[in-house]
Amino acid sequence: MSEQKRLFLVDAYALIFRGYYAFIKNPRINSKGEDTSAIMGFMNSLLDVIKRERPDHLAVCFDKGGSADRVEMFEAYKANRDETPEGIKTAIPYIMEILKAMHIPIMVKEGYEADDVIGTLSRQAEKEGYKTYMVTPDKDFAQLVTENIFMYRPVFGGGYETWGIPEVQKKFEVTDPMQVIDFLGMMGDSSDNIPGLPGVGEKTAKKFIAQFGSMEGLLANTDQLKGKMKEKVEGAKELGLLSKKLATIMLDVPVTFNAKDFELDHPDVEKVKEIFQELEFRRLTDNFLKTFSSETETAQTSTEKTSEKTEIKTTPKEVKSAGAGQFSLFGAEDNSAEAITSNSRKTLGTSSHFYQSVASGIATKLFIKNLMNQTSVCFDTETTGLNPITAELVGIAFSWEVGKGFYLPFPENKGEAQGIIEQLRPFFESETIEKIGQNLKYDIKVLAKYNVTVKGKLFDTMLAHYLINPDMRHNMDVLAETYLNYTPISITELIGKKGKNQLSMREVPLEKQTEYAVEDADITLQLKEHFQNELGEANTQKLFDDIEIPLLRVLAAMELEGINLDKGFLNSLSEQLNKDITHLEAKIYEAAGEEFNIASPKQLGEILFDKMKLVDKPKKTKTGQYATGEDILSYLAKDHEIIQNILDFRGLSKLKSTYVDALPLQVEETTGRVHTDYMQTVAATGRLSSNNPNLQNIPIRTERGRQVRKAFIPRNKDYTLLAADYSQIELRIIAALSKEETMIEAFKKGEDIHASTASKVFNVALSEVTREQRSNAKTVNFGIIYGVSAFGLSNQTDLSRSESKELIDTYYATYPKLRNFIHDQVDFARDNGYVQTVLGRRRYLKDINSRNAIVRGAAERNAVNAPIQGSAADIIKIAMIKIYEKLQAGNYKTKMLLQVHDELVFDVYKPELETIKTLVKTEMENAYKLEVPLDVDLDIGDNWLEAH
Repeated sequence: MSEQKRLFLVDAYALIFRGYYAFIKNPRINSKGEDTSAIMGFMNSLLDVIKRERPDHLAVCFDKGGSADRVEMFEAYKANRDETPEGIKTAIPYIMEILKAMHIPIMVKEGYEADDVIGTLSRQAEKEGYKTYMVTPDKDFAQLVTENIFMYRPVFGGGYETWGIPEVQKKFEVTDPMQVIDFLGMMGDSSDNIPGLPGVGEKTAKKFIAQFGSMEGLLANTDQLKGKMKEKVEGAKELGLLSKKLATIMLDVPVTFNAKDFELDHPDVEKVKEIFQELEFRRLTDNFLKTFSSETETAQTSTEKTSEKTEIKTTPKEVKSAGAGQFSLFGAEDNSAEAITSNSRKTLGTSSHFYQSVASGIATKLFIKNLMNQTSVCFDTETTGLNPITAELVGIAFSWEVGKGFYLPFPENKGEAQGIIEQLRPFFESETIEKIGQNLKYDIKVLAKYNVTVKGKLFDTMLAHYLINPDMRHNMDVLAETYLNYTPISITELIGKKGKNQLSMREVPLEKQTEYAVEDADITLQLKEHFQNELGEANTQKLFDDIEIPLLRVLAAMELEGINLDKGFLNSLSEQLNKDITHLEAKIYEAAGEEFNIASPKQLGEILFDKMKLVDKPKKTKTGQYATGEDILSYLAKDHEIIQNILDFRGLSKLKSTYVDALPLQVEETTGRVHTDYMQTVAATGRLSSNNPNLQNIPIRTERGRQVRKAFIPRNKDYTLLAADYSQIELRIIAALSKEETMIEAFKKGEDIHASTASKVFNVALSEVTREQRSNAKTVNFGIIYGVSAFGLSNQTDLSRSESKELIDTYYATYPKLRNFIHDQVDFARDNGYVQTVLGRRRYLKDINSRNAIVRGAAERNAVNAPIQGSAADIIKIAMIKIYEKLQAGNYKTKMLLQVHDELVFDVYKPELETIKTLVKTEMENAYKLEVPLDVDLDIGDNWLEAH
């Protein structure tokens, strides 16, 4: 007797949603800026089911238009559902196309849910002698379970479990799976907005099922209930019966199970590969090809003259366990990609590798001889800490062949460690050997402590990935998991979590150091092979070679140099701020009539809006307390002195804690200077960001904020600080890119662009422009870059909303090419999914075609702003590289210290001052040629404030 045939019915949206949210912390964004998380998650799940079970028959069932019958019964059915995420909406057409290419039937019926389609098909298939497996995590399907119909559902920790009658009986405490309908009807379902019986939860519903058997049985015997429960159930009889109807999966959808149509067929391999290639699914392509190649029957090229096409076949063979490297979407209740895939990714323990530590003496000499014969080597330093200024080398790993690598441990004795470095010096200073690494800036800074300069061509995988996919995270673990399906050893596995029991790297056994360190070098080498091709595909190779990699060396030098800080001045400023803050506190308490915690939003809200009643209808937060954010208070400040005092109190308190008191603590003891860390891979626009400490966000608009810059001083009395600032570079760029002649001409004549704009939009002579008119024109000039609206302009000026609208309309009429440029940028983004800077740096805008107007509007503003801000970032990077090269070539004592958006700060040796001023101005103004001349303002001083 032949084995009973099996049908698998997949609940499409259940798996698509799980796939999307599995990657919510680390969405899969391809080089076009498309969020492919939902597609990847769903397809991996589908392939996993096929590979595990080798079903005879298979179909994927979708919803379409919701359940017309249920909405007719109950208008609020599923009305509380959030809007479907954009990443899922855009995934559906792709998934449909892939399923068609795989020759998998798509079952969908307008006005019915997938539950109903699956319910109907499972019953029809049962009558024809099939065993049906409903692939879904949704427990509502338990009502459909019979001797031949099963749930095939996820379990925590990975894999699947099959629910038959015994499992449903145990889970729901029922005697018949059909009673699950009564159970769901009684307790309701908040996700579907099924009301249920008031006061009845899971435990009570199970008790009622055991006692009365069904909803009808309960409602016919309410005399057996007591107290409020009796009252509630009797008052909701109609609601209970309605809820049961809503929870019942329909079995009469007009669809037909035709066994022949549902057979698992040969996929159109080339078509699937083509779609996967478009989506940039490399691993998934491999998974697909493996799935449709059984152990005994692999893909073969036909020798028949009628076909030269590679054909991949499947046999209806049951496979109960997933193969190595399998991805299982199921089994992760926390919906994290890490939990979902941790049991399927490759690791050091499951991968073939040869990692070897190198002993001192002759072994090291032989290793270095081999090392010097290579043309491209990945290296990774292991150190005693994360601060490169103080960290000491524990070892260095090297890899130049996938799966293989070497580890040189370093002795604690500094002299002996330097001895090993001297042996390695020819490698690091070789101009012909390419050096590969992940975050090479750190390694370069560590090696600089040992007086080693890393020369030759560099390839940094972190920077490469940043250019390929700027919106994703770029740390090695994420890259390894995303591109190599590999989970590296965690540092906490090696040294433990933070705390007194955490080991230093020196305390880790050599064998474990070797495995951990060489794995990093090996994985980075493999990532380089991936990213090398993708840089070309994204047209960012030149940006990588000419800007980001050279800049890496510049930033390393700036960070090592650091900047001198006047701690005594900051201490005195802190005392002054204390007095100012205390004075403001007293004024606030006097106006409020009592003392309270000004820093507490709850207490502040009660004082302002309950006691003082400053607003008739104050806004509240989701938690029910009054909203006291800066946006709310700023609007009220001009009418209420206490509000302005509160804003000043907040500003001074933040200034004191974030900068005045914090900066002295960040002076490095070994150098006596502050060393910020410039991050190249954070801002998607290409701007650098400053960290530990952040020197780019020191307030400049307030007098006290400006005072903080006074604390940054030259090296000594023989030096002075020079600040070089691009004048209105973003306006110059937008004028040049838009080819707006009126604006270009104003810049070429050296006119005050804001006064020039005011003259034109207010129709007055340039000499008659008032201060207020210039101020309003300046707000519009800069606001246009950021998509300012009439509402936004009215908030930033004294103009009314109608006056603001009129000013913006007049502005666009004055500069028509500027308006066309803005429209063209948005259209380009809609067509291509990205915009780019003058150097081709891409900013991907995955929401540019969103149906949500607010989300789409933000993307449209970015489409205009990103090329402008990004081009400014590109230009100053070019200037930094050229200036650094000139300073190095001229062996100047002057050093470049800081970059703050459009400004560079130098520690200038006074005898070199005039030469440096000419050098800096020339290189900055000629960094990139636009139709509009670039202009740089130079200032010097005994501190940063004086020089600004």
